Amino acid sequence: MQPDLSHLEKAPFSLDREELEWVANTFASLSEADRVGQVFNMLSRGEEPNERALFQRVRPGGITRYFSNDGAAEKTRIAQLQADAAVPLLVSCDLEGSRMSLPFGTQVPNPIALAAIDDLAITEEVSRIMAREALATGVNWSFTPVLDINAKTRSSIVATRGFGNDPEVIARHALAQIRVFQEAGLAATAKHWPGEGHDARDQHLVTTINPLSKDEWEKTHGRLYRAAVNSGVLAVMSAHIALPSYAGSMGATGVDLYRPASLSSLLNVELLRKEIGFNGLIVSDASEMGGLSSFMPITDGKVEILRAGNDMILFSNDPDRHFSAVLEAVRSGKISAARFSDAVTRVLALKAKLGLHRRLPLPPMPERRDDFMRPILRRAPVLEKDVRDLLPISVERYKRVLVVAPGIVEPLWGTTLPVNFPQLLEREGFEVTVHTLGSQLPTGDHDLVIYVFSEETLLTRGRIFLDWAKLGGGMRGAMQRIWQQLPTIMISFGYPYYLYDAPRVPTYINAWATMDEMQEAVVDLLLGRAEWNRKSPIDAFDGAPDGRY
Repeated sequence: MQPDLSHLEKAPFSLDREELEWVANTFASLSEADRVGQVFNMLSRGEEPNERALFQRVRPGGITRYFSNDGAAEKTRIAQLQADAAVPLLVSCDLEGSRMSLPFGTQVPNPIALAAIDDLAITEEVSRIMAREALATGVNWSFTPVLDINAKTRSSIVATRGFGNDPEVIARHALAQIRVFQEAGLAATAKHWPGEGHDARDQHLVTTINPLSKDEWEKTHGRLYRAAVNSGVLAVMSAHIALPSYAGSMGATGVDLYRPASLSSLLNVELLRKEIGFNGLIVSDASEMGGLSSFMPITDGKVEILRAGNDMILFSNDPDRHFSAVLEAVRSGKISAARFSDAVTRVLALKAKLGLHRRLPLPPMPERRDDFMRPILRRAPVLEKDVRDLLPISVERYKRVLVVAPGIVEPLWGTTLPVNFPQLLEREGFEVTVHTLGSQLPTGDHDLVIYVFSEETLLTRGRIFLDWAKLGGGMRGAMQRIWQQLPTIMISFGYPYYLYDAPRVPTYINAWATMDEMQEAVVDLLLGRAEWNRKSPIDAFDGAPDGRY
């Protein structure tokens, strides 16, 4: 029986007759097994030699690509996978700016930096740059914007990925990004439903909890999601986050109060679909996360994701087993025929909405806009405090500089990259010594100490904090506070809440993003070549009342 597709004529898909016919004809042409493939979005990472053969065998509906630095090779790889696919692929990535973006494209600020600049024209142009470069590479779907609220300062999962702690600011910038992305032909995704930022834990490791009452949730996260839905966002990512106030109001008890949204028909169907009125595609967050696997076995979870109202399953580390489990659930009726056909046709509808069925050639890669970005990046770093008037610095005042720089933590690839900051200071004429981690900080032979931390959102880290023992060498070094002997500046190119662990550091700067271009901007600001931003999108002193002094 052919499913009713009339709802696909309504927003946000708004398919015309030709697009509806393609969805209907494609659905009818697919075997049951091939329909199962359509509801999976597979991870593509690195240079796995068997990846192409795997995708030809399982025929997924989409892939999410983690990109290398070689843009031409990435474009060729995606084009090859599209040519192999009988049904065109949704190709997604996280266009979050900074190091969560295209490494070969223009280096753009992350959301927290855009919120610090707080200029919608800049957010729109940055979004336009990202969209054009992504589409030219073969990406047609972004898992952004992030609607989460930086409410819990100890959260490592939101940190730099969202637009701060003010729902008004978040709404302005997120809605601008949705509009620009989708006008360009790139599907946007509101995440992480039903709203992250109130739990200090990481849903990669555990189901997190949104503890707000129904009224509080409606005024904050509910307001943001309603605005995104009303703006026509094409997708919502259902995350491993519980909303017990709503679940309880719908009769849930016990552990089901804390069922993650990714596995909850109450949150996906009753709240998101029926109450808020979202008619687009719901994709689960990564389905191997601890936030799901701590609640139920991974294979069972793949089935439950669809039963709970999601239309697409993000990732599978055992596709043969997981595809078979979903197929068996469809054949047995555990996943109803109506629910399954609805999921498959929504996936196809997103493809039709983006015009993928026309198989048009990709546009050429636009020129990088680095010159455009440089003056913009100077507007992002916030001078949170400078209680001893150390700034601006100069070679005449502080010739000999000790830099404490643990390195740029890159969680997706499991690496630590060196920071460029010491070399930038040397170019300005400073004599720079890079501190050897694990040893005590020397108090002689230096005029200035600069701590440089480069930890953006750290997936699977659990917590972000200052490891004083690692920095200063054991227990004695952990208790040393160098600013009692030497002028000291602390700079965070990422996580913005280090004042919780170092409230009395005299000068503290939030620079939001680890990219080299942001490091260059901070050096310019330190030397007095531009004015500091003093308007922060978060409260850096939350939890550290003495941090202002």
